Amino acid sequence: MTDPIADMLTRIRNANTAKHDTVNIPLSKMKLAIAGILLDEGYIKAYEIVDNGNFKDIKVTLKYGKDKNEKIISGLKRISKPGLRVYANKEELPRVLGGLGIAIVSTNKGVVTDKEARKLGVGGEVLAFVW
Repeated sequence: MTDPIADMLTRIRNANTAKHDTVNIPLSKMKLAIAGILLDEGYIKAYEIVDNGNFKDIKVTLKYGKDKNEKIISGLKRISKPGLRVYANKEELPRVLGGLGIAIVSTNKGVVTDKEARKLGVGGEVLAFVW
């Protein structure tokens, strides 16, 4: 697999479209940090680490509105890809839908949202947009 983060976002997008309650994603520190941001921002209900014998997964519990036809995550997009990395300094950090969505940014202070990166005064690699 060349892009594990894109795989994670695709798994979440597909499970959300198919109206699944949970989705399993292979574990890595970066994916765990992204899942933490999605939880903090209210896009998912919960996540937990599940041991499947030889390897570990992140079990993400998806969040819906009053019924499953009302989706909380309406869009997920990978921005920085292995073939074309996208970086932004603190002045150029993107705003997703005028501040309604979030940009996930990998900085030297850790993986944070665009709002948190502005507060910390740092830039970094723009990983994904969520709205």
